[in-house]
Amino acid sequence: MKTVTCAAAVIRRSGKIYAACRGHGSHIGWELPGGKLEPHETSRQAIIREIREELGVEIEPVEMIHTIEHDYDDFHLSMDVWLCSLVNGMPHSNEHTEERWLTADELYDVDWLAADLAAVPAIRRILVKTERSQ
Repeated sequence: MKTVTCAAAVIRRSGKIYAACRGHGSHIGWELPGGKLEPHETSRQAIIREIREELGVEIEPVEMIHTIEHDYDDFHLSMDVWLCSLVNGMPHSNEHTEERWLTADELYDVDWLAADLAAVPAIRRILVKTERSQ
């Protein structure tokens, strides 16, 4: 089975994270923004590039919080999930049908793609911990 290696960003702002909905292709649903690694590119480099291209903003990857290994029907996905801070701008995607900023309590209100769903418990812990420390 073919392996696709990618990176995803958990962009955190004001106690919420950014999520977007894919409305086309074989995998339709909510996801964390990001994309495939280029040859000789680290996941950190890829997430900075992908978010700049996809959402038109600059981010700073703070820490890698999860690596997801997930088998879809037609490929194996290996995805590094990065907690990121927004450096400037406001994310906006022309590739997605919908965008939302989600609180810890809203994380399960959307229909996540299977691989992205695996990161939700770790994301929720981070958001709840941030809420408690404020």
